[in-house]
Amino acid sequence: MSSVNDILSIILGGGRGSRLYPLTKMRSKPAVPMGGKYRLIDIPISNCINSGIYRIAVLTQFNSVSLHRHITRSYNFDTFHTGWVQIWAAEQTPYSADWYQGTADAVRKQLYEIQSTRTKYTLILAGDHLYRMDYAAMAKFQWDHNADITVAVQPVHKDEASRFGILKRDKATSKITDFAEKPKDPMQLASLVSRDDPQRPYLGSMGIYLFRTDLLVKLLTEYAFDDFGGDVIPFAIGNYNVVGYDFDDYWEDIGTIRSFYKTNLALAEPDAPFNLYDPERPIYSHPRYLPGSVIKSCSIEDVLLAEGCCIQNANISHSVIGLRSQINAGVRIKDSIIMGADYYQTDGLLPPVGIGAGCQISGAIIDKNARLGPGVIIEPFPRGTDIDTDDWVVRDGIVVVPKNAILPAGTHIGPGTDFS
Repeated sequence: MSSVNDILSIILGGGRGSRLYPLTKMRSKPAVPMGGKYRLIDIPISNCINSGIYRIAVLTQFNSVSLHRHITRSYNFDTFHTGWVQIWAAEQTPYSADWYQGTADAVRKQLYEIQSTRTKYTLILAGDHLYRMDYAAMAKFQWDHNADITVAVQPVHKDEASRFGILKRDKATSKITDFAEKPKDPMQLASLVSRDDPQRPYLGSMGIYLFRTDLLVKLLTEYAFDDFGGDVIPFAIGNYNVVGYDFDDYWEDIGTIRSFYKTNLALAEPDAPFNLYDPERPIYSHPRYLPGSVIKSCSIEDVLLAEGCCIQNANISHSVIGLRSQINAGVRIKDSIIMGADYYQTDGLLPPVGIGAGCQISGAIIDKNARLGPGVIIEPFPRGTDIDTDDWVVRDGIVVVPKNAILPAGTHIGPGTDFS
């Protein structure tokens, strides 16, 4: 009998993360802070642990130091536990001197490590999605259907099919019979209908795959596939038993600044679509042993507030306030993400780390350790606006102040700003 002890989980750390720039200017995509106190990588690792999967490898390549630091500090099983979370970094070997060329190529370059675990099954995950899934149930589905590969699929609205890889699934056997990457042709879309729901008739791939390890090794050694979604899965559909596992719950791909912004702010809403407070399946992260946040004479509404903050005489609404945030008197923050800081300042430099007195911030992302002098004003730009400057950028209308940036007192960023 197979069990979750036979599963190795591989989390793909991603490439340069250019669509999340400048949040990825100094860190890899999975290391980007999330929800005030977590990092993106905490989501798939937590899902693995909650599913009873304790052998987890994270494949990294770009700007990976902070990700390595976070994982080594956060995920240490005791000496009587057989589990581990390891970093498998891109490296030069006698067989390859190249960087990872795609998702499948990244796994190919680690086949020796995969085989050395002697696990029967390999679970492939992305490091930049927000969702809660029981991978053990997905594995049972594979074993019950005697499948070679299982692809997690979710219902897709008829108007959004062109954004996804769409899979055609046989209703009786759950076997996937066809695949199209972001289809737009009406006739092709009609042939891909898998559900009776007229509003959500399609099934989209979530980029979550469970392979028989021996088949994974065969596919990656005998064929020059670079990508799972575009190469491996379409080939396997015509040659092996590939089934689709249903997942009809919250799932968000955090691949752009807009999706990152929207997803984080949703966590601060009264009926947040993703529950951070599930006692049975928590989201794990680095335990920091910070003091509780101190709030003095403030107006706060729909705010997700992390620990270790000091906020005085401020007005904050519909925002996320991250670890160790220092927010001074007279500040107004709306529809924004303040990531906080990695440390409490002791150097006496000015402006100090945090949000200076009288700042007005709306529609912005302020990365860690940023220093905003008194009276800084930040306003959102129209959707679709992209601007690059030395001290801040705009992506799809959202102002992003990078990590460690300094905005002098009185800086004004918004429509009509002269940035020549």
